[in-house]
Parts: sequence; structure tokens; C-alpha cells
Amino acid sequence: MASDSRHPTISAGNHKGYMEYALLQASLSPPGPTNFCVGAVLVDADKNEILSAGYTKELPGNTHAEQCCFMKVAEQHNLPEEAITQVLPKNTILYTTMEPCNERLSGNRTCVDRILRLNGAIKVVYVGVLEPEKFIGQNLGRKKLEDAGVQVTIVEGLEDRILEVATAGHDKPAE
Repeated sequence: MASDSRHPTISAGNHKGYMEYALLQASLSPPGPTNFCVGAVLVDADKNEILSAGYTKELPGNTHAEQCCFMKVAEQHNLPEEAITQVLPKNTILYTTMEPCNERLSGNRTCVDRILRLNGAIKVVYVGVLEPEKFIGQNLGRKKLEDAGVQVTIVEGLEDRILEVATAGHDKPAE
């Protein structure tokens, strides 16, 4: 799977660099009072190539960033999203600015379920922040992924910027 030349080259193992790129994606998300602006990057860790990148509501529908990454890979290979395991490299890593959702108020499939139905194609997820308890209360996405054998690692150092972008469009408390 060839890397898209629109993506930057980031040094292998530079988790903060990949998270910065995910944050750039998040900043493209349309802000709103009922969603977090999240960015995600799907990487072939063996070749250090970005497979796809996405952000909240980038594609039609109430799409999440991780979902957009998967949909783009599916489109590139003319496959349904659930069949991308056929083309994902065995060492695919997901970077996402916010913990993948484990519940969606819209009733759509959660990002955790999308990751898990890839049957181990994604073994590691790097996360910028855990999901704030604004819309659904406690998100158990990290726990569900870890219980299924997916390693979830927090990339530290960008939390304030990630939350600032993620909550664009939300009502801010008066100071």
C-alpha cells in the first residue's frame, strides 16, 4: 500500500510527531457543541508510511476520525470497510487525538468496535487524551481495547492543545 504524498514524512517511532499530525487533522474538523474535534492517523509501522488520515465529520454522515481513516483505506482498495483487513499491513498502528469511543449517542458503530472487528490488524493505539466525560460519562474504550489485547498508550505533552481543538464550538464556562 503506497503512502499518500500529501502526508508528511515523520521519523519512525516519533509518536509525538504522529500525534501532532493527528492534531492538525483534528483542527480541520467542523466545530460544534455536540461533538469533539478529533484527528486520527493510520500508519504502517514496518514501512513507516501513513496509510490514511482523517478527522471528525470529514466524510458524509456523523463520521468519527478513526472511521474516516478506515473508510479511506476501503475506498482506495474498492472494499467495504469491514474487509480492509485484507489490505492492512500486519503492523498497522492507529494514532488518535482522543480515546476511541465505546458508545455513540447516534447509534452508529463505535470506533472501538471498528478497531476490534479488524481482527488484530491494529495491535497498538496511541492516544493523545482520554475522552472527557461530557457526552456519555465515562468512556470505557481504552479498557475494552486493552481487554481484547490491543495496547493503548498515551502520548504525553499535547493534552492542552488537543483539548482546546477538541472542544472548539462547545460552550465555555464563564470565568
